[in-house]
Amino acid sequence: MLTQKSDLDGCFLTDKHRMVQSNDGSFTAYSAEFDEHYHSTKDGALLESLQKHVIPALLHVKDKEEISILDICFGLGFNTLATLYYMKKEGIQKRLTIYSPEFDKELIASLKYFVYPEIFLEFKKIIDAVSETGMYRDESLHISLYLGDAREFLRDCNHQFDIVYQDAFSPASNPILWTKEYFADIARVMKEDGILTTYSISLATRLALHVSGFYIYLCKPEGCRSSTLASFKELNGYERVNMEHKIFCNQKAKPLSDSEI
Repeated sequence: MLTQKSDLDGCFLTDKHRMVQSNDGSFTAYSAEFDEHYHSTKDGALLESLQKHVIPALLHVKDKEEISILDICFGLGFNTLATLYYMKKEGIQKRLTIYSPEFDKELIASLKYFVYPEIFLEFKKIIDAVSETGMYRDESLHISLYLGDAREFLRDCNHQFDIVYQDAFSPASNPILWTKEYFADIARVMKEDGILTTYSISLATRLALHVSGFYIYLCKPEGCRSSTLASFKELNGYERVNMEHKIFCNQKAKPLSDSEI
C-alpha cells in the first residue's frame, strides 16, 4: 500500500526540492538544481526501484550469504529501502552492507520529513538514523553514506561490491557520473561476479560500460520501461545486447569522456 497525499507543505524541508506524486502512487522529488525528478514519474518511484534495480540484482546474488551494495547516488533512499523491503517480503536472510555517496547534505537531512510509501514505514528508524547521522548499523545490516563527491569516493574506495545501483541523475544533466572513466572506476570496485543495474538504455552509457569490460543486457521489467544490466560474466535469462553490431551501425557514436565535460 502506498502513502496517500496529505499536506505536503512543510513536510519535506528543502528549498531545492519539491515532492511530486508518480504514476504508481508513490512520491518522488523534483530537483531544481538538476531540473530532473529523482525517479521516472511515468514508471513510478517505487516500481522503478523494485523492478529496474532491486529484483534483478537480488536474483543475481541469491546464492550468497553476504552481499555488498554500492548505491549511486543515495538520493531519497528508494533503492536501499526497496532492497530492505523486498528481502523481508521474500524471506531473504543475508548480511547486507550498503555504501552510498550523496553530495546533497541538505537533502539527506530532510529525508525524515519525506512522505515514503507505507511499506517503508517499518524502516522509519533506519530513515531517521541515516537522515541524522548518515549511518545505520545492526547485527545484519550496515548502511553508510559518503556525503560528498561520488568520484572522490570511488577513487579512495577499497571495498568490493556484489551489486551496483547506477541511479545518478541522467547523462544529460549529470554527465560526470556516466563517463567511460567513471565506469572504469566502477569496474575496479566490483566483484568479478557482480552486477550493475541502471535505468539508462542510451548507447553512450552502454558504450562506456562496454569499453570498461562489461557485458550488456536488456532488462524488461514488469510494468516499467526497459533498463540495462551489466556484468563481467554472462547472465542467464536476459537478452544480451550485441555491442559490436551497435558500434558497426553507429560508427560515430562514442561514450562520454571526462575530457569532454
